[in-house]
Amino acid sequence: MADDNNSLPPNGEEGPNNEKRRNLKVISFNREKGDMVETEQPKTTFADVGGMEALKKKIRMNFILPLKQPEMFEAFGRTAGGSMLLYGPPGCGKTFLARAIAGEIGANFIHIELQAILNMYVGGSENNLHDIFEKAREEKPCVVFIDELDALGGSRHQMRQHHDRMLVNQLLTELDGVSSYNQEVMVIGATNTPWYLDSALRRPGRFNHLLFVSPPEPAERERILELKFAGKPQEKLNLKKWSEGAVHFSGADLEQIVRDAVEKALERSLESGSIQPITDEDLKAVFQARKATTLEWFSTAKNYATFSDTNKDYELVLDYIRTHRIK
Repeated sequence: MADDNNSLPPNGEEGPNNEKRRNLKVISFNREKGDMVETEQPKTTFADVGGMEALKKKIRMNFILPLKQPEMFEAFGRTAGGSMLLYGPPGCGKTFLARAIAGEIGANFIHIELQAILNMYVGGSENNLHDIFEKAREEKPCVVFIDELDALGGSRHQMRQHHDRMLVNQLLTELDGVSSYNQEVMVIGATNTPWYLDSALRRPGRFNHLLFVSPPEPAERERILELKFAGKPQEKLNLKKWSEGAVHFSGADLEQIVRDAVEKALERSLESGSIQPITDEDLKAVFQARKATTLEWFSTAKNYATFSDTNKDYELVLDYIRTHRIK
């Protein structure tokens, strides 16, 4: 199994085949102009992702290593490409993880946002979606990231509008249609509510890899706080203590904690006229004022996992709830 040290070198450096890697791009759809816009891809890799080691290991096995060691995987009938669905509470790093996957494999990155591709004319939205996937095939290796997949690929049985159902049909066609050639195109979906997805999206060959992105564990929370506080004026902070107390906090929750602590230090600095460092007292005050935003999600997910999960897709959620004693 590969580790972070075996990832591809940074942009511009020589790779294992002594070839120069091209500059990676983030490709987004410009709704006003009706075409693709390219920007430089941030050099985000798994090294920038705090924790999630088990999740990263599974992603390496199914999506990264087939690109890096194709001969090994082709011997077992496995090719590079495929799709995965990241789900879990909001703010736990699904989007950031998708960008890191693209950076880890040296792939271009296309972020699909529903509002950007919607078109008022019949067939316009489907054409926009098709154009995005065609661009991905031209720019392979490429990661296509569909955020809030439930908004694009919700259950067709509950859709009243014909064009909404047609957009889901188009997505299904792009994932495994006869005209689609998706080798070295990785499709990553993210959603907070996987139970609202159309069942056809979960069939083999589509989003058959369902990966639970849970809130960070104590060591991961400490690492996130270290990264967020890095470079900021601070006393010696007891981040281990605060990370252990931040039970069920998401990465976004912790980022807000850091912003609140910075604001307190800034207020003191402005009052005194000199830079005042962030202190443990600041952290104590902001943690007392905040609660984990993931608890409401777990309450809803528990109901679906307990009463509507016929395929046992959300067993990991129930395991997490039991292990972490979430009421």
